[in-house]
Amino acid sequence: MMKQLQGMPAPLRLLASLAAAAVLAAPLAVRASESEARLESAPIDVRDVASLQSGARTFVNYCLNCHSASLMRYNRLRDLDLTDRQIVDNLMFSATKVGEMMNIAMTRKDAAAWFGPAPDLSVIARSRGADWLWSYMRGFYRDPKSPTGWNNTVFPGVGMPNVLWQMQGQRVLKEEVEKDASGREVKDEHGGVAKATKFETVVPGTLAPPEFDAQVRDLVNFMTWMADPHQVLRKQVGVWVLFFLAVLVALSYALYKEYWKDVH
Repeated sequence: MMKQLQGMPAPLRLLASLAAAAVLAAPLAVRASESEARLESAPIDVRDVASLQSGARTFVNYCLNCHSASLMRYNRLRDLDLTDRQIVDNLMFSATKVGEMMNIAMTRKDAAAWFGPAPDLSVIARSRGADWLWSYMRGFYRDPKSPTGWNNTVFPGVGMPNVLWQMQGQRVLKEEVEKDASGREVKDEHGGVAKATKFETVVPGTLAPPEFDAQVRDLVNFMTWMADPHQVLRKQVGVWVLFFLAVLVALSYALYKEYWKDVH
């Protein structure tokens, strides 16, 4: 292999090396993906202003008590068609000026001492991904073995309780034997009986399941927007940049043909 690479031109050697690295890394990527929890696709749309406004309300009421968003200013919410008066009256509970960062009074040291580290949520959607947040916020269930009484299918052993439990209700995790269409038990990859985990509601919440999912969708939508408030504008500008480059390439090619048409 090394002798074959040495006989190639430098650009081809580089491409061959990158291809070999990709092939070697593929099994590792597959193994890592298999060890992670199965995530559901988040039905978000950062262009939906009404959803973003609803998500901002949920965020400041339920998330901004323990977690901060120190990279986001309150006045940035003007981009969600909110006035300064609306922001102050409805979304600011600890800050005094609309230009302040979305911080909390509790310090990180106190948070770590009381109930463990509380990460800053400014760019959590870029770190974890919208699908992870969507699955995580809908994955809480009651667990008497947990110190908080709660656990999560996406983040087993999580220290955070279900802050939206009043809306969602209380659920427990049940294991059921998987069966095919004929009623026979399905075997797993090890030859044992395959089991599926399902939620069972023991105490209903204030919202029906579709309403709760809509609330979580708005929250995840806002956190995705908050992680990159310029993303919509950047994508719009990107389309125009690609269009400009396409026109430039066409003009450059026409100029090239015109310049060299008499050269033989």
